[in-house]
Amino acid sequence: MGFIGSGSIGRTLARLAVGAGHQVVLSNSRGPGTLADTAAELGPRASAATGEEAAAAGDIVVVTVPVSAYPHVPAAPLAGKTVIDTCNYGPERDGHIPELDSESLTSSELLLRYVPGALLVKAFNNIFFKHLLSLARPAGAADRSYLPIAGDSAPAKAAVTEFIDSIGYGVVDAGTLADSWRQATGTPVWGTPYGPYASEKGRPVGEDAIRAALATATR
Repeated sequence: MGFIGSGSIGRTLARLAVGAGHQVVLSNSRGPGTLADTAAELGPRASAATGEEAAAAGDIVVVTVPVSAYPHVPAAPLAGKTVIDTCNYGPERDGHIPELDSESLTSSELLLRYVPGALLVKAFNNIFFKHLLSLARPAGAADRSYLPIAGDSAPAKAAVTEFIDSIGYGVVDAGTLADSWRQATGTPVWGTPYGPYASEKGRPVGEDAIRAALATATR
């Protein structure tokens, strides 16, 4: 697993991935030296590298950066790879992006313009990082939670589903990248189903509840 960006969601996913037996290569915009402590804390399955090195190293690569940083995502090493996009658009942070303001593109479709060879899958953008850590459950658990994913490549979606299963979650297929607005900021499936931010443990959410939340989304 390669990580382009190592903020709250990136670090949480890396922790879950290491716990599930995956190797992780972390990167951020400030250089690998700033991630030495994080890698050490995660243990021998974790290392820090440049963004290009992390992109090249991962069989699956997680892009978890501000939307305004899309132009800096290394495109060449992501060609042909399954890439998980966790990003949410926030004009107050990212500045206004006309294609996203007009809803002519989803944020994932915009990312694809910068990494056109990647096989993008939208995932993990609808859950608070503390809930992501606390709600993981083994396969077969009665209180296992589900996460929506969206993408245009069936093999990439299958690879991401397998990864998500390995770290403790079930998956609901939310459609194509063009459909990924249904899990964007402010939609019914974003945050709320898993409980308030004030509750670090969150609450488990089953498949039917996630499907219902996706179905009620409007633009």
